Amino acid sequence: MDLDFWWLLIIPVAFALGWMAARYDLKALLSESASLPRSYFRGLNFLLNEQPDQAIDAFIEVVKLDPETIELHFALGNLFRRRGETDRAIRIHQNLLSRADLPESERDHALFELGQDFLKAGLLDRAEETFGRLDSGEHALGAQRALLTIFEIEKEWGKAIETAEKLEEMGAPPLTKEVAQFHCELAQEALSRKDGAAAASHLARGLDANPQNVRATILAGDVAAAAGDYAAAIEAWRRVEEQNPVYLPLVAEKLMAAYTALSRAPEGADLLTSYVEQHRSSDLLDIAYPHVAALRGNEAAHTLAREQMRASPNLAGMTRLVEAQMAVAEEPRRSELELIRILIKQRTKNLPRYTCQNCGFRARLFYWQCPGCSGWESYAPRRVEPIVTPQ
Repeated sequence: MDLDFWWLLIIPVAFALGWMAARYDLKALLSESASLPRSYFRGLNFLLNEQPDQAIDAFIEVVKLDPETIELHFALGNLFRRRGETDRAIRIHQNLLSRADLPESERDHALFELGQDFLKAGLLDRAEETFGRLDSGEHALGAQRALLTIFEIEKEWGKAIETAEKLEEMGAPPLTKEVAQFHCELAQEALSRKDGAAAASHLARGLDANPQNVRATILAGDVAAAAGDYAAAIEAWRRVEEQNPVYLPLVAEKLMAAYTALSRAPEGADLLTSYVEQHRSSDLLDIAYPHVAALRGNEAAHTLAREQMRASPNLAGMTRLVEAQMAVAEEPRRSELELIRILIKQRTKNLPRYTCQNCGFRARLFYWQCPGCSGWESYAPRRVEPIVTPQ
């Protein structure tokens, strides 16, 4: 009975205290809102209505009335940067940094935003210097990521590797795929200088970072071929099938050239034929077809093209099939087939060959790094074209 009495007493007291607290918070909110200029609310309204230009004008008016509003300066600078007015964004963040009373945390924030302004404006040296000053604090990780972007743009692959390793030390997920690609870029540069030893060293480090990096395997074969060791080159390029067979079109012609250099061209043609039959790739068919025709005859090439079309009908395979039929046809049939071949060629020549799996950027050339989103290994080396569906 006593317990019930106390519960009955506590409930209304708790309700009264909650009501008083709510009234106090409401009064505080109204008092705080009353101290804000009307331009502030107009700016928020413009932002909510997706009218950034009018929002900027309203916020500029607020900043003039109350220059101490640090957060509003940041918001205004970001709006300028998003609209492409990087010079105005830079001035706002530089003005913040010139304030002697700016807290250390806000100073780091202003430095980070200023670096973003420089990066957006393409002033990479100034962006690098600004981000480099943020080696600690809550913006240090973001600054290192921005530095990595800068080094990739500038093709400073050694610095990019150091930055990726520093990011991992700071707790970011390991960038093994990117580090392997950076080593491949350095190996490519070494190959252009005919420095096979340096190229091989970078490729070993790249494969150590990411054993599944197909590019490093391909370049290892290139290093061996440049040294005249075609057997080692073939061994390296054939490993691509184990890593990821979709990349076989990148090494098929290299393999054929190496087998030919070793006077083993028929063996190379057999290998390419097996690739076409196992992986059903139009790109592989394009490479294998002329070699099979030259070494085995038109009938063997015709059979290869016909089987590819049956397994995976597409326009590229149709082109090769028509060419195979032309090789054994007589006039006027040959002229008719030539017209068909020309029409198919015209239909396919402007089709984008590669599509980025991250951003959808389409290109006629193969890239290890997408020009659109800068993602690595986002292209698959295969044609993008309509599929012919048999009726």
